[in-house]
Amino acid sequence: MSVLARASGADPVAPSSGRLSAWRTVLFGIQHVLVMYTGCVAVPLVFGAAVGLDKSTIAVLVNADLLVAGVITVVQAAGIGKLLGVRLPVVAGASFTAVNPMILIGQQYGLSAVYGAMIAAGIFGILVAVPFARLLRFFPPIVRGAAVTMIGLSLIGNAVTMIFEGRPPDGTRLALAVGVIVVIVALMRYGRGFFAQSAVLIALVGGTAVAAACSLTDFGGVGAAGWLGLPNPFRFGAPEFPIAGIVSMCLVMLVVFAESTAYLLAVSDYAAEPMDSGRLARGLAADGVSAAIAGCLNSFPDTVFAQNVSLVRLTGVLSRAAAVVAGVLLVLLGLVPKMGEVVASLPGAVIGAVSLVMFATVAGVGIATLARADLGRDDNLLIVSLAVGIGMVPIVSPQVYEGLPAAVRIVLGGAITSTVLVAFVLNLIFHHIRAPRLRRRAAPVTAARAEEARV
Repeated sequence: MSVLARASGADPVAPSSGRLSAWRTVLFGIQHVLVMYTGCVAVPLVFGAAVGLDKSTIAVLVNADLLVAGVITVVQAAGIGKLLGVRLPVVAGASFTAVNPMILIGQQYGLSAVYGAMIAAGIFGILVAVPFARLLRFFPPIVRGAAVTMIGLSLIGNAVTMIFEGRPPDGTRLALAVGVIVVIVALMRYGRGFFAQSAVLIALVGGTAVAAACSLTDFGGVGAAGWLGLPNPFRFGAPEFPIAGIVSMCLVMLVVFAESTAYLLAVSDYAAEPMDSGRLARGLAADGVSAAIAGCLNSFPDTVFAQNVSLVRLTGVLSRAAAVVAGVLLVLLGLVPKMGEVVASLPGAVIGAVSLVMFATVAGVGIATLARADLGRDDNLLIVSLAVGIGMVPIVSPQVYEGLPAAVRIVLGGAITSTVLVAFVLNLIFHHIRAPRLRRRAAPVTAARAEEARV
């Protein structure tokens, strides 16, 4: 149980207990969706704008994105026997790690090459899930703690952007965002049971009501949205498979695996669920399946979503059934554009404030993971310091890597990818690769030295 949940008197339910009532399961599933929705749909919005797609085509990408995320969420939470799914209370969503490589491939080879490379990367992910999972010992707390901490820190800027919706800062939106955060903190501190566990949902609903009273909401697009939006496979033509694009997306797949590994281990530790290599492999294989399906449906590779990991930690609600409900709701949002438009119309100040709490909690989860490592040792302290320091470079100075080749920018140009790489490599150097022993040549023993030794 988290410190916040303990302080609030919340009574989290273990993933395997199934003791949540039906209405609570649905509400907690809705809470999961509202927390991750904006981050999930941001991926197709950013990608579509970068490659010059029109609004109607971007809307198709959004629907496909939600549909695939919903399917993979159900697979991850419920599992398909011992074939796919980690069977933990996690929610999947489109990974930002893939956006820049997809844009580069699209600009160089076209959109059919983007999705062809994604299909190939998905198959690659399925094939390497088992061997990758066997590398579990190379992801100790020092590595995954640094990765999760950087994920939280790197996303906070996105939350601030959401609050002001790309406009200059103004007092009304700032006050509304602060109010939403205060409500979450108050409910987590003084609420009991359901009220503490539903703090985020209550803050979302209350904040939206206040925003409507302040004329900060716009649900005008709901009426124009359709009731049914079926997937349109291979919308951009038959997939193409350029070698450079495939290599780039396979690298992305490995980084997605590293992200998901850090999150799955964090949730596993928190839920007191043992994580062996077989179970982790099933979770990673689901990520690979998401990329293969996404390549066919014009969507994006999925990973375990940071916001929902922090929501589990914050509220103490460990129900896999709630995650399954969230997956079903995402499928419905993908198939019914009108429903998706309702969620998309929630005020940015409210969604941004909630996201700020979630992203900050992600960083907190990473710090808590780092606390399990012995940071009193100089080698561990150096690993985390360099990993986080180098990871901050593309955040504080993104132009540093602009002149490098595209393949290098894929790895180093992202805060998360560079942090994972540095932490992983330094951990290998300090803890797994034996340092060569330097042989010293014996100095000749002179009469003077012999006399000094006797003295």
